[in-house]
Amino acid sequence: QVQLVESGGGLVQAGGSLRLSCAASTSVFYFNVMAWYRQAPGEQRELVASISKGGIPNYADSVRGRFTISRDVIKNIVYLQMNTLNSGDTAVYFCNARGGPRSWGGDTFNSWGQGTQVTVSS
Repeated sequence: QVQLVESGGGLVQAGGSLRLSCAASTSVFYFNVMAWYRQAPGEQRELVASISKGGIPNYADSVRGRFTISRDVIKNIVYLQMNTLNSGDTAVYFCNARGGPRSWGGDTFNSWGQGTQVTVSS
């Protein structure tokens, strides 16, 4: 069973920075895509950023230029560097891994971490 453990959330002032980490219990190369989602109170979960197996990043328009997704393939950690934070970034941030080996269900594989709270004070 794959485990994804997020860390790095907290309270930060507007304009500040945080770096989130998602530690995977297995090689990140097993997954087709790893991503960060967020969910604010009363809102739907939304994609923030993703990184493909080949290392290609993708960003939501709302965070492009402020957030950077990266990975350490030795430590099997995916990071989300968040700069110039604003109150609109307040949410629970979730790590996601989808698509895996056929023995895991192939393209239907989908795993979530428990989430980490990010609160931006204005």
